[in-house]
Amino acid sequence: MDLLKFQKEEITEYEIYKKLALKAREENKEVLEKIANEELKHYNKWKKYTGKDVKPSKAKIMAYVAISKIFGITFAIKMMEGGEAKAQKNYEAIMEKIPEAEEILKEETQHERLLINMIDEERINYIGSMVLGVNDAIVEITGTLAGLTFALQNTKIVGMAGLITGIAASLSMASSEYLSKKSEGETKPGKSAFYTGMAYIMAVFMLILPYFILNAYIHAFAFMIFDAIIVIAIFIFFIAVVKEENFKKLFGEMLFISMGIAFISFLIGMLARMALNVEV
Repeated sequence: MDLLKFQKEEITEYEIYKKLALKAREENKEVLEKIANEELKHYNKWKKYTGKDVKPSKAKIMAYVAISKIFGITFAIKMMEGGEAKAQKNYEAIMEKIPEAEEILKEETQHERLLINMIDEERINYIGSMVLGVNDAIVEITGTLAGLTFALQNTKIVGMAGLITGIAASLSMASSEYLSKKSEGETKPGKSAFYTGMAYIMAVFMLILPYFILNAYIHAFAFMIFDAIIVIAIFIFFIAVVKEENFKKLFGEMLFISMGIAFISFLIGMLARMALNVEV
């Protein structure tokens, strides 16, 4: 039964790599096609022992193709690697009975090294700029909205103030990134600025959305915090998969910083309202 599972995984991954190769640039396409052919070779090796043909998982193929379109080929492949790591443990368990399992395991390990070295994807090359944009947006805008919420207690005014602040801050961040990368001699500082600004403004829109939908300021604030946690979780998960880092550690650090600043800003907003006797 395990051999049939291995066989199904190999033919499924063959189809996934083949489809990813169709969308890849020329330098990545050749490597993806090579890996697809090796997956097919592994499928045929397992077939010698099972004597059966196995159909690929259409659901898994559709899922990974969709993931690659949304998050990029690198992310999709890294997700695949996670599955292959589990399969390697299963290979090790049957090496004594099937000598070819060791050969397949070695080839799978080579795949991972090859995949890490061969991907050249723009969004991954500028991942540092995206980290800068999202991190600053979460920290600055969450804190700003928290302070304004309890100082003004009017969702529409807070939302408008957050939107104006967010747009201005995104342009400021993008220009700062451009000048910084240009001074470092980077050949495409405009691309770095673009990814920083886009990441910042997308995070801003997620954070201010509750203020334009809800009327109760306390509800808008609660949903803004929830949105911030969702944005952090999605972005950190992307980073953790692509960079092969610890999700819990990265998520905990960014969440602690963002929520800590939001709490401090909340206190400042309450104190400002009481001290200045602001009524809106």
